[in-house]
Amino acid sequence: MLEFNSTAFTNPSAFILMGIPGLEHMHIWISIPFCSMYVVALMGNMLILFIIKTETALHEPMFYFLAMLAITDLILSTSILPKMLGIFWFNYHEINFHACLTQMFFIHAFSGVESGLLVAMALDRYVAICNPLRHSSILTNSVVAQVGIVALLRGLALVTPHPFLVRRWPYCRTNIVSHTYCEHMAVVKLACADISINSFYSLAVIILIVGIDVACISLSYVKILCTVFNLPSRDARLKTLSTCGSHVCVILIFYIPALFSFLTHRFSKHMPHHVHILMANIYLLVTPMLNPIIYGVRTKQIRECVLQLFKAKIN
Repeated sequence: MLEFNSTAFTNPSAFILMGIPGLEHMHIWISIPFCSMYVVALMGNMLILFIIKTETALHEPMFYFLAMLAITDLILSTSILPKMLGIFWFNYHEINFHACLTQMFFIHAFSGVESGLLVAMALDRYVAICNPLRHSSILTNSVVAQVGIVALLRGLALVTPHPFLVRRWPYCRTNIVSHTYCEHMAVVKLACADISINSFYSLAVIILIVGIDVACISLSYVKILCTVFNLPSRDARLKTLSTCGSHVCVILIFYIPALFSFLTHRFSKHMPHHVHILMANIYLLVTPMLNPIIYGVRTKQIRECVLQLFKAKIN
């Protein structure tokens, strides 16, 4: 039987991840949909990457950004699911202190990277619709690579202080983390010190990333809508808007659960703790699962490539 440590210590060698407090008896059942989502995310995103790599017709800015998004989704889902299944299936709750910091870094950093890539994809849609004749000259391969690198470096740079701030605090109360993964605030709340700097910095990063990115995406789509409504025919307007449908769906799936999880975690004191944890996990698993499905179903080029691939396998 696993004994949770609540004795005094200063520098813990490991934390104990509780899983979902209050729903321990349902861990096995909860693991089934979570594992299914992870498998779909792995298969879907790897299929997207394979198709984009092998089909030269898809070597365009929108699909390069989609490939970056698929890689980010694979990293995000893989950062949490294997350890979570270890908790649910084998009662393996312990996680090394440095492994915990590493997991924390990858989860929060690549959430920021994904947000940046959604801005890049909005930029691609803006140029394609508002300035179509110059699309290929503006979004060259080098520009696409630079935009991807900026999104990556911004996410890494803004989150890098998190593990260093967590590492400096003494932990003299308990090493039990009431979560399925090493979420930043769930860990620092265990410190027996003033963690105001962590709270303020975490809030500033979220406001900076989400605020700037949502503003940029909103501005892009305002300009896109102005251009679309100036088109002469209804069919032309609908056809142009349909090219943005996949991106809009992905944006809503990413930001709505993220904002709901963040706002309820900070401002809703009456919501049960297990609901917060479930929402946080769903946010990190549903998005990687649905992104390849949405683009596979709604994007004609990818849909046709997938169908051709399956026909070739059958024949």
